[in-house]
Amino acid sequence: MDDNIILKTEKLKKEYGAGENAFLALNDVDLEVKQGEFLAITGESGSGKTTLLNCLGSLDRPTSGKIIFNGRDITTMDDNGLSAYRRKSIGFIFQNYNLIPVLNVEENIVLPLNLDNTPTDKEFLEELLKLTGLDLKRNNYPHELSGGQQQRVAFARALIHKPRIILADEPTGNLDSKNSREIISILKSSIKKYNQTLILITHDGSIAAQADRICRITDGVLSE
Repeated sequence: MDDNIILKTEKLKKEYGAGENAFLALNDVDLEVKQGEFLAITGESGSGKTTLLNCLGSLDRPTSGKIIFNGRDITTMDDNGLSAYRRKSIGFIFQNYNLIPVLNVEENIVLPLNLDNTPTDKEFLEELLKLTGLDLKRNNYPHELSGGQQQRVAFARALIHKPRIILADEPTGNLDSKNSREIISILKSSIKKYNQTLILITHDGSIAAQADRICRITDGVLSE
């Protein structure tokens, strides 16, 4: 395998149900993603985009096939191994911000570290707060923030443990065009600065056009 390939799938399948009710959400998906690449995945609702992202992030297990991260097949890992993979190597950003209402901005950002009993890199935290424009909002609570600001908190939270890969599922879906542009700009700056890989699902053609590469899923089949 190319040394620059950070994530790869081979004949990946995900089937839900059984018999006459069986539904093939992913059908022999072969994908290679390079370290530092910005990959956009597009497709209609129900085409398999989120299922693919969930399998890549080990939030869901494929029915068959391989997912190879940094040379290791994660489909052979037990639950503890998969949990460590998610905590240490993957940063998730969802359409819904999933912030904790009783925690302020800084506390929401460092929450993954606290749950993992990992010390906070204070210097990196300050760097993220400035990168996302939240340095003056660190003591504010989610209800005191705009939608764009809340998504920036979710973004910083996804980055705080310095993941190799960022998986973003419609991260601008609840935002207006101005905030969408700003979030994508921050994401692009981040992956360039920290040499991270970004796999992003979007319905927005203008966002997809900013990626290094675009893949499309139709009825569980991936194409470029």
